[in-house]
Amino acid sequence: MRQELLSLPKGLAEEVSKNLVMVARLIDEDPEQAYAYSRIALRLASRVAAVREAAGFAAYATQKYSEALAEFRAAKRMTGSVELWPVMADCERGLGRPERALAMAGEPEVQKLDKAGQVEMRLVAAGARRDQGQLEAAIVTLQSPELASNSVQPWTARLRYAYADALLAAGREDEAREWFGKTLEADKDGATDASDRLAELDGVEFVDAAVDLADVDVDGDLDVDDEIADEDEDEDDEDAAEIAAAERASDVAEYYDEDDEEYEPLEQSAADSDVEDSAQDSGRDKA
Repeated sequence: MRQELLSLPKGLAEEVSKNLVMVARLIDEDPEQAYAYSRIALRLASRVAAVREAAGFAAYATQKYSEALAEFRAAKRMTGSVELWPVMADCERGLGRPERALAMAGEPEVQKLDKAGQVEMRLVAAGARRDQGQLEAAIVTLQSPELASNSVQPWTARLRYAYADALLAAGREDEAREWFGKTLEADKDGATDASDRLAELDGVEFVDAAVDLADVDVDGDLDVDDEIADEDEDEDDEDAAEIAAAERASDVAEYYDEDDEEYEPLEQSAADSDVEDSAQDSGRDKA
């Protein structure tokens, strides 16, 4: 990504980089805000593949699957890489077209993926089978050397979890319990809720014993809720200008890819124009 940004004027590259950093920082905790920042970066540097990819993931995180698919296609055209193939197929699922996702699973691009990409493609294909109500076919799709291996890889927990979930959906409860257990063994970071699923199968209920902070008075004179609210307000004020700009940039209702006949060009908003002019002027001044 750094190499791609070097093709831009220095000031513009810095502005785009700041927005991409915000996308990466917010995409899990606040997808909508990450999407807003991605729109700013896209307006400033739509010819940079890394920007198109980041915009695609931000749209994907907010379930704007049509837009995400267009962004991923653009990034693929620019780089020639097939690494986005599985997430492109999953966008097809999100658009209610599981048959297209399955067709992509049989394309030559899949053979060019690394092991992680091939496992991801298998997960997407199994999901597409389930979308079509083909539970047993989904189970068979997930059965693979990667699933049978005792070696724990980054994808192991997710693959085992998907298999356990499919087994449970098919009414094979004992097998599902076994595979949720195997998922838990591989899930060192707690990326799945396998422990909760196991507890649910075993009839275990959890009681929320959290303390109500509203009733806590530290040293007799500190209201915890008020302190937290004050801190949140300070943080909100500090980021107000950036967030306002991001929200203005996200007001565009539809996305357009100049290379895709399915999308129509949009007029640039005055706010977006101001952002771009400011960034470009900054780039010329520093150059």
